[in-house]
Amino acid sequence: MDHVEIKGVTKRFGQVEAVNRLDLSVEKGQFCALLGPSGCGKSTLLRLIAGLEAVTEGQIFIDGRDVTNVAPAKRSIAMVFQSYALYPHMSVRDNISFSLDVAGVAKSERTKRADEIAQLLQLEELMDRRPSQLSGGQRQRVAIGRALVRDPEVFLFDEPLSNLDAKLRVQMRLEIAKLHQELKATMIYVTHDQVEAMTLADKVVVLDSGQISQVGSPLELYNQPANKFVASFIGSPAMNFIAANPTEAKGLSVTLDLAQAGNINVKTRSGIDNAPAGTMELGIRPEHISICAVGDPKMTLSGTARLIERLGNGTTVYVDTAVGQLAVQTDSEAPVKSSDTIGLAFDSSRAHLFSSDAIAV
Repeated sequence: MDHVEIKGVTKRFGQVEAVNRLDLSVEKGQFCALLGPSGCGKSTLLRLIAGLEAVTEGQIFIDGRDVTNVAPAKRSIAMVFQSYALYPHMSVRDNISFSLDVAGVAKSERTKRADEIAQLLQLEELMDRRPSQLSGGQRQRVAIGRALVRDPEVFLFDEPLSNLDAKLRVQMRLEIAKLHQELKATMIYVTHDQVEAMTLADKVVVLDSGQISQVGSPLELYNQPANKFVASFIGSPAMNFIAANPTEAKGLSVTLDLAQAGNINVKTRSGIDNAPAGTMELGIRPEHISICAVGDPKMTLSGTARLIERLGNGTTVYVDTAVGQLAVQTDSEAPVKSSDTIGLAFDSSRAHLFSSDAIAV
């Protein structure tokens, strides 16, 4: 059952179209992440759902009710902003429980709920402080707590972890995931961080220039990107792209000429009857390239290692080749040194092929 439904929504700021005829549905209890680079329209879309921006065209429904022109306070949503937006004259406890106070909830119940949220967010020792006495990360946790305490129909998060340090971000991701499992609430979460989207969400919506580029589960986006934009945005290090000329096509199999690097056979998703004219692009993720000895029968091409990043749990090697610089992800003990000449073997079963208009084929 669709809990939040967006039909043909457009938002214009003057001549700028921030969201363009967008259709999206979020099922009840689903965790949906809106993912994309800065300026793609994800925060604008969240604000439209919240009622903080007026819709130029289209309709928004929450639980079957048209809320397109309904005031934010009557939409049964709670929103956590990127900025803290806390009341500076109130204590942490009063900030968290303020909405319950406005709703006329008894003081004992307000205190109980605020203490539960404080324990969840590790704020127990800060309850009597004011926002000015807190660090940025602590303020954001209070803002999250203020939303959680309301038990709304839909939770909206606008990059809530961006001001937290790395360790706390990991911990808060776990807590938000745990909260979603316990409450089974509908959550819509805006982020530019693919790790947050991939680890938290059931459904990921990749936005580009105000339009949906692809919708799917995290693994669907990783394994079957619909276009070059999604392929390049999902995955770290980013996917490698190599210009290639198709020379032969039969069914799902295509032979590609990689210029000075020779030929490679790859599988397409839908099949190509005839080799199309012009240049296509081969996409291969760094983790789907292995290092081998030069001359090894499985070698696709060779190159020179230029930069080596040893991260403890793995090593990323940047290799200069005849088709450009490629990133290769290998194990942490890989015996590679800068300026070494190495062979690279592509896992052609994990390669992706993109047409001249950047669509996956």
